[in-house]
Order: sequence, then structure tokens, then C-alpha cells
Amino acid sequence: MDRIQIWVEQLITACGVTGDAVNAITHTALVIVAFLLAALSGWICRKALIPVILKVTAKTEAKWDDALFNERVLKAACSIVPAIVIWLLLPWTFYDFPTVRELLTRLTAIYITVMSTRTIIVFIDSLMLLENSPRSARRQYLYSICGVLKIIIIFIAIIVVIAIVVDKDPSTLFAGLGAASAILMLAFQDTIKGLVAGIRLTNNDMIHIGDWITLNAAGINGRVEHISLTTVKVRNFDNTIVTVTPQTLVDGSFQNWLGMEQNEGRKQTRKVYFDFRSIRLDDDGVANITKFRQHMEQWLCENPKVIAEKNPLVRQAEASQAGCCLEFTFWLYAQAWADFEHDTADIMEYIFAASTEYGLTIYQQFPDQRS
Repeated sequence: MDRIQIWVEQLITACGVTGDAVNAITHTALVIVAFLLAALSGWICRKALIPVILKVTAKTEAKWDDALFNERVLKAACSIVPAIVIWLLLPWTFYDFPTVRELLTRLTAIYITVMSTRTIIVFIDSLMLLENSPRSARRQYLYSICGVLKIIIIFIAIIVVIAIVVDKDPSTLFAGLGAASAILMLAFQDTIKGLVAGIRLTNNDMIHIGDWITLNAAGINGRVEHISLTTVKVRNFDNTIVTVTPQTLVDGSFQNWLGMEQNEGRKQTRKVYFDFRSIRLDDDGVANITKFRQHMEQWLCENPKVIAEKNPLVRQAEASQAGCCLEFTFWLYAQAWADFEHDTADIMEYIFAASTEYGLTIYQQFPDQRS
């Protein structure tokens, strides 16, 4: 480096420049050369190194290298290279200005630390690409572990930046954190609880991305779109977004509709009350409500919207002041909310209409007409 400085000074002197101007022009030239070398190194990384690495990873049969060494990770890593070149050339560029050199060295070191942290975080995010299945338990573990790793990396980066600013050894600052551990536990208690709750949700196979869940206390009635260390994002049926902590789901009692979606059909149970005064024996000695019950059970089995293999049932439930109760239980092929409700309405409307053919009167309570 000293030979380069001497050679530049001799070249400038040979051009007829003398006095203090030699030193000023020398420093200016060295700064320009340093920035040009930094820009050249960054350009080589982006235009030459990244395409080569991407072609190599694309030709391999393994999938992990495509995920871990993707374009985002490589671009983030290449953004550090020019700063490293500047940091190495600063002692050579500002050899006569120690204060400026020290200031720029610290600023460059801070930049390298921040960009290195960003690169590591992008790399950690790429780990999630190793498992593509949204319902995989391993994917949920990766989300939790990656969330903790990012917090640790950011925390370490903050300590390193502070150490650079105050010109202290980072290990000294880390040693002093032992006394502040209680404060750190208090500051990160939500994160720690979220990690534990996330592990419980995953380990017990309670929830996955894509599940439809219901938790009335939190206003949740929709499909899970994202699960992270501290949040679970749900898109409700009306397209509103609800975000809760994993701890909320663990502490509460939420309903997961996965079993219904994986099973064929959806169960429906409805009750209809008939006036006792409309129940009578027909000429063959069989009660009209018995014939109606048998007819409805047969009709449900033959209905194309009902799953006959699940044995639709029409049974007499416990009577009450509202009358004689018949309970209709059947499984519908439709699982979508609107289709399910429409098919249920069609069946119930037929039940109401068919009951009159058997002389049955559905109970209804009229408002009190007395003044």
C-alpha cells in the first residue's frame, strides 16, 4: 500500500503539481480509486458470481441448495462486499487524517454489521422454504425456531453496533448482560410465551396453515393464513383479518373444522315440534306421526343431497310444552357454508310442507292477544 501511495505522489509531482496540492490531490485520487474498486467488486459479485452460483445450484438434484442459496440471499451477501473493500482500503486512503479514518472505519463497520445481519435474516427466512407443505408439523417448528434465531441475531447485532459506537469490546458488553437478565426476560416475555405456545400448538397437532377455526371470544371465524412466533393471522369469512397470539389459542378453547373438511359430508340436526292435538290413529291403527316419521326417513335416504350411507335418522325426542318433538339427523354432501345452509333449508321446508299431508300441525306460539 505504501508503494502505491508513493507511486501516486510521484505521478502527480511528475505532472507539475507541487506543494500542499500534491497531498490533497493524492488523497482525492486514492478515495476515487477506493470507491471504484468497491463498485467494481459489487458489480462482479452481482453480474458474475451470482449467475454462476444459481446455475450450479440449479443443476444439482438436491433441493436444499436452491432454497438456501437463492437470489435474495446472494444479493444480500453481495451488498456487504463493497463495504468490506472500503473498510480494508480506509487505512491506505486516509493515512494523513487519523480522525477521519477512525470515523469512517466505525461507520463502515456499523454498515457491515447491519448488512450482515440482514443477510443472515434473509438466509434464516430461506430455511422455511425447505418444507413446502403448509400443514407439515416440521414447517411449524421451522417457523418457531427461525423466529427465535432472528431475535437472537438482531439482539447480537445491536450489542455489536453499540460496542462499535462506544469503542468497547463486544464481549465486555455481553458479560454485563448477566445482571440484566431479569429485565431481558421481562422484555421478551411475550416472545417466550409465544414460542412455548407455538410448540404446544404444533406438537399436539392443534392447528396448521389452511385450517378453518372458530374462537368467538376473539372474533375468529375463518381460515388460518399465517403462523409465526408471536402471531396467528386468520382471514374471517367476511374477509376481515384477525391477528391473535398463539397463547390466546392455547388458553382459549377454539374449534378446528379440519375434521369436518376431511370427512365426507357435514352433519345437520334439527328439531320440529308438533301439536299433540293433531296426532291421531289412522284407519289401519298406525299413528299419523309414525307414518310421517317413516316417510321422512325413507325420503332422506333417497334424497341426492343427503349421504345415505351415513343412515339418516328421524327419531322421537323428549316431548315438552312445545309439543311432540321429532329430531331429524342427516349428513349433507355440501360442506361450503352457503350450499350447506341452502340444502338444509330445502329439506326443512319439505318437512314443514309434508307434515300437513299427514294431518300434523307444527307447534307455534301465538303472541298474547289479551290487553
